[in-house]
Parts: sequence; C-alpha cells; structure tokens
Amino acid sequence: MPDLEIRNLHVRAGDKPILRGLDLSVTKGEIHALMGPNGSGKSTLANAIMGHPNLDVTEGQIFWGGQDITDAQPDERARLGLFMAFQYPVSVPGVTVTKYLRTVINAHREAKGESPIPLKEFRQTVEAAMELTRVPREFSTRYLNEGFSGGEKKRMEILQMALQHPELAILDETDSGLDIDALRVVAEGVNSLAGPDLGVLIITHYQRILQYVQPTHVHVIYQGRIVREGGPDLVTELEAKGYGWITDELEEAEAVA
Repeated sequence: MPDLEIRNLHVRAGDKPILRGLDLSVTKGEIHALMGPNGSGKSTLANAIMGHPNLDVTEGQIFWGGQDITDAQPDERARLGLFMAFQYPVSVPGVTVTKYLRTVINAHREAKGESPIPLKEFRQTVEAAMELTRVPREFSTRYLNEGFSGGEKKRMEILQMALQHPELAILDETDSGLDIDALRVVAEGVNSLAGPDLGVLIITHYQRILQYVQPTHVHVIYQGRIVREGGPDLVTELEAKGYGWITDELEEAEAVA
C-alpha cells in the first residue's frame, strides 16, 4: 500500500481550475520526479499536498498512511511527517537560524509527546546536520535566509529536512536558480537523507538535479493531470525531445476520440 495516495484530485485557485483529476502514489523508499511544462500544475500539486489555504480541493482525496488528510491543516500534515522545500524560501528578519530550528524541532517533539530538546543535544544535532548539508556554522547566528544567496537558501531547506526527519519530502523546484556547485551540494544533501523511511517527490523542469538524485519513478504532468509515467529513461527522453511529443500525442488521441 502506498504511503501517499492521491485519488482523482481536482484543485482550484480562486476561479481557475488547475488540477483536473490527478492520481499519484508514493511509497517510502522511493524517489519520484514530477516534470512538466510551465503552468501544468506542478507547484499547485505540491502546495495541495501540504494544505495551502489559498487552494480549494473541489473533488478527490489525499491519503497519507491510509489516513484521509484532504481537509487537514498544514501544521497537522507537517506533524504527520510531510515536509516541503520551497522554490522561493522566504526570509524571516529578526529570527535567527538557531531560534527557528529549535522551535521547529520542539514542535515535532511536542507532537510526539516528547519534552523540549536539551540545549546541549540541540547544539550537537544541529552541528552534525550542518556538517552533513555543508551549511557553515556561522549561519546559525544569522536571521533566517536574510541576505542569503539562492544556493544558501536551498541548503537551509535541506538542513531543515535533515533535522525534521520527515517521511515524505516534497522538493518544489529546489534546483531552480542554482549554479552547478550549489546544485551538487543540495543533491548530496538529498542523497544523504534518502533511504527506506523517506519518500521523495522532486518537482523540476530539467534533468540537471536528476543527474545527481536518481529517481525510481518519473511522472509527466500536463494540464493538471499525470499523462505519462516511467522510469529514469523517461527523463533522458524528455531532455532530448522536450514535452512537445507528449502534447502532440495527447492532442491526436483527443482528436480521434
């Protein structure tokens, strides 16, 4: 049984329908890549999974671990083990990285009925995670993402992922705006955290990050639906041929129908 199961999902943003009957399943231990042209619904799907309040689910269901979370609040989904790395991480002036990370860790501990993390354990945990994700220790005293480069912000997202130990990580175009060195660092962080207890959904336009993080499953989304699925070979085919051949096939099929 898949850990994440999305059935016939229809989502609107205001009056605009974006997802139009989407089905997707992800099991822990798998790495899924979701690819598709601009405006196809990739980021909308990521935000719908996390319960973004500006999106309306008009039909369909989202299940996590067999539990229907379609109407669950975003914080409840996070406590259940869902995590999202944003395409554009926001800055939080006045809140240091250390304070933010400790607040996040304690929120997850509270959800499990555990006491707040002792200061010494927190320092050791964060230092180990910073070393793993190659985030400089001096970042701990800076305000969250304030004055950070694009690559530094993305590394901070992976650092949070390392500390939260999610069961499902959604990476929404984490590779966008990164130079090759930053991309490798982020990919190394993802690979170091991947394993049998973590499902990963990578949302991307390009093959770049998938050269470093090898997907087990590849999905193509177009006009709010999954229209093609395959393995890693599908990524190579998309890189060589683009998305036009898929959209052409769909239009031909609709014309025949």
